[in-house]
Formats: sequence, C-alpha cells, structure tokens
Amino acid sequence: MIIGIDLGTSNSLAAYFTEEGPRIIPNRLGKPLTPSVVSMDEQGQIYVGETAQERLWLNQTSAAAVFKRDMGSKREYTLLDKKFTAEELSSFVLRAMKEDAESYLGKPVTEAVISVPAYFNEQRRRATKRAGELAGLKVERIISEPTAAAIAYGLYQNQNQNAKFLVFDLGGGTFDVSILELYGSIIEVRAVAGDNFLGGEDFTRVLEEIFLAKTPALNPAQLTGKQLAHIYKQAELCKHGFSEDRKVKFRCVINEAVYEAVITIEEYETACENLLEKIKEPIKRSLADANIRIPDIHKVIMVGGATRLPVIRSFVSKLFKTLPYFNINPDEAVALGAAVQGAMKERNALVREVILTDVCPFTLGTEVVRDNGDNQFIDGLFCPIIERNTIIPASRTERLYTVRDNQTKVRVNILQGESRFAKNNLSLGELSIEVPKAKAGEEAIDVTYTYDVNSLLEVEVKSVSTGETIRQIIINNETDMTEAEINVRLQELSYMKIHPREREENKLLLLQGERYYEESIGNNRIFIERALRKFEAALDKQDPEFIKAARKEFQEFLSEMKLEL
Repeated sequence: MIIGIDLGTSNSLAAYFTEEGPRIIPNRLGKPLTPSVVSMDEQGQIYVGETAQERLWLNQTSAAAVFKRDMGSKREYTLLDKKFTAEELSSFVLRAMKEDAESYLGKPVTEAVISVPAYFNEQRRRATKRAGELAGLKVERIISEPTAAAIAYGLYQNQNQNAKFLVFDLGGGTFDVSILELYGSIIEVRAVAGDNFLGGEDFTRVLEEIFLAKTPALNPAQLTGKQLAHIYKQAELCKHGFSEDRKVKFRCVINEAVYEAVITIEEYETACENLLEKIKEPIKRSLADANIRIPDIHKVIMVGGATRLPVIRSFVSKLFKTLPYFNINPDEAVALGAAVQGAMKERNALVREVILTDVCPFTLGTEVVRDNGDNQFIDGLFCPIIERNTIIPASRTERLYTVRDNQTKVRVNILQGESRFAKNNLSLGELSIEVPKAKAGEEAIDVTYTYDVNSLLEVEVKSVSTGETIRQIIINNETDMTEAEINVRLQELSYMKIHPREREENKLLLLQGERYYEESIGNNRIFIERALRKFEAALDKQDPEFIKAARKEFQEFLSEMKLEL
C-alpha cells in the first residue's frame, strides 16, 4: 500500500485510500496532526510530535522545530550533543508516521507519496526524497502541495465543468499559490509561485511583537530561551483566539510575575499589513505567468492551517471579491490528495483515471558569455532554457557558440533560478564537452534540457560539428548523498530509537504537567506538584489498569488547570 504524507513545517499527517475515498491515519495519540517537532533526551531517546513539542517548551536545547525551511541546506541542528540536518530530522517525523500507519493499518508500509511546497527547488525536493529513504520508505512520487489539494477537493470528478482554480496554500512556514485549469479529465497546473519563508509562524511573531511592545517591562534581550518560548506559545494561543472573538487577552507568567495585554483584531490586522503585502506578490506573479486575470478565477481553494486566521480569510475575500472554499479541512486536504495520488500510482480501480499536468516551478538554464559590442564580452550571465511555469514534461534546446579563438572545451553550468546573473542562481551540476579548434563563433553546441514530472532533469550536450554527445541526469549536487552514504546514515539513525508508542500518552501528560507548573504561581503550583507526584507514583506501580485510571484522573485535572492559566 502507498500512503500519502503531508510533511509540513508546523504539522505533518498521513492518509490512505479506502473504498470510501481517502482517510486520515491517526497518530499514536489518536490525533490527525503530528507536530513537526523532534526532541532527544539524555539517553538518546527520540521524541516526535506533541511530546517533543512539550520538551521544546521546557528545554530548547533538546528539541528542534520549523526545520522544513532548511531542507536541502547544510544547516545543522544540535539536540543536546548530537547534530542533525533538516532532512534527518524530517526522517524521524516520517519514520514516526510510518510506524503509526503500520500500527493503524495492521500491515507493513514501505511506500509513500510525499508532498512539498510547489515552490521548492530541486535541492529541497531531493532532500525531502532522501528524508523518506532515511525513514525506510520508497518515495513513489514527490507531489506539489497545491496539486495534491486540488485532487483532494474532487476536481477530477467534475467531468462536465471547465473551470480555473486558484489554490491558496498558507501553511506554518511556507506559502504557495497555484493556478489550475480543469477540463474534462485533465487537471492542468498553469502557474505556481510562492515564498518558502512566509507562513503562519510569521503571523504568530506579529502577535508576539505587539505583546512585547505593550509590555515595556519585558526586555527580550534579558529573557531566557524558555521564557521566549513561553511567550511564543501564548502568542499562538491568542492567534487562534481571534477565530472566536475580535479581541484577545495575551497573558504570560515570567519569573512569577503576570504580564497581560489586550489585543484587538484591528490592531492585529494593521500589524500584519506587511505580511499581507508579501502574500500579494506571488499571487500577482502566478496570474501574470498564467496570463489570467482575477475575474477569470472561478474558485479560490484555501489550504493550510494558517488559512483559518480571520485576517487571512478577510484578505482573500476582499482580494478576489468572492468567498473562498473550505469544503475540506484545510489541514488535511494535502495529505488526502497525496493518498489519492498513491492510489493512482497503484492503478486502483476505484480512482477515476485523471491526467495531471504540472509545471516547472523555477527557470532552468545555463551560464553564458554575451557580446556587449566592440568585442567586449560580459561573462557570468544566465541563459534560460526551460522557463518557469512551463508545462512538464518538457524538452527545450538552446544553441550556444564558442567565444574565443581556438577554444577546445565548452563548460555547461546547469542552473536553476530567476536572476539574470548566474552566481545568484542555484547550480545543479556541470558538464563539459570538447570542440574542434576554430575561430570564435564558428563552433557550436546544442544544449537540451528535459524535465519530467518527478523533477528529474536530463541534460544533453551535443557538439554540432563532430556529433559527439554527452548526457547526464541531474541527481547529485553538493548536498546529495550516494546510495552507500544513505545506507550508512540509515544504519546510524536506526540506533536512534523513537519513544515507545505505548508510553507516549503518559510521557506527554507528565511534560504538560511540568510546563503548567512552570507557568503557574502560588497555590496552583502546589496543586500541580501534588498531582504530578500522584501520577508518577501510579506509573511506578506498573499496573496497566491502575495507570489507566490514574491517567484519566490526571488528564481531567490538567484540563481544569488549563482554564486557570
């Protein structure tokens, strides 16, 4: 069975396909969403999800979050005394989801379709694929999140309607906008744009900044990491509070002192204006690339947890002069669509055959030298070969000429990006080919780029005069691992044991109790400490039925205490 996985910045989730359609797979705590947080304790035990999130709030040096933004980079995260890359941390999340799926489905799970932001470049897509491999999964396909969401909304079932859709995908850390056109059984992606560093996390930071501005007694430079994490968590709770009220009370306990501030929706909307302007840019770019005007859009589909924010819904409604669609839980749409894509890969008879066309998210080209007149040459320029938002699979050829007399070799630097300067774009690899000696401009090469739906780029370079041809599929770059390296690292990571499923709920409750204790003052601290000691004593008895009853009692206590904080 192929499962679908939405590997998110803030939360991740998995889904599978059934006779009734795609269904979300609950995690080990019985919840659909698993926070994309990884933590490690002093014994080398790995925690993923809510438990790791609680550990993050208690001890920032033992946990990492929002690492999706660094996929494909060399940045390392330190958990106590060990270092991990973003893709290795992501592999722990994927491994936990794999284990949860196997437990829930009662069978081994070895294959997956994993979604990525449409605006992820090749480096980031390959890092995501490697994360899946490190988790022990065969990654059948990397699918763009908006395309997966479009499938989940059942567009493939509307066979009698031709329509244009805009998928507005605002997650925890990334923003994508995709324009799709449906006609018959074909879903065609017309254009994509986005920002890999814009998401719900940024809207939380705005509330944090408002609160700190309203409480000058708190100096961020003098606060500890744990105190800043506490403020951020309260900002997250206040952000959700705007769904129910037009004003929220921001309350924090720092060094046993209580700090409070009331923030109105109007204040928040004003403070978010810069972020909303940043959202407009990818929308404008995608509409221009697709040669479509706003009135041509039939539906705006909202995807991603951050689209629940009233400020976002209001912004989108005003911009498109229509009410956006929320037919499916915005948190779940991508995972459900990925599960449908998995069923398509398996040629499941229950899935109506649909043709999906995607686009190349970035321009692919090479480095060239241009004649600026009077025999003056400018080097280091970018020559596009496959333009961004070209429908894929695509193949394009560009003829390039020698620039020096008696030149014997031509180097092809394979680039991805939009800058006119080669150095500002991402280098995916390099090829070189020999050419006969001749005067400048008399020898030429044909450079052919072929890009497919699995984000594989094949580059062919042919000497026009000799016919010599070299080809390369661009798989490796400076951050890629060989198969042998993957196997070695997989063995190393396999020693990192994920916290046992059967003890997860108990550990989570203990950590929540510890956090509530730190956030409380006065009598509440005494009550929480007593309840913690009582629950810990119950766990020491190692009697399953006794622990179950104690857990229920402690859980009810924490729910009541949460209202007091």
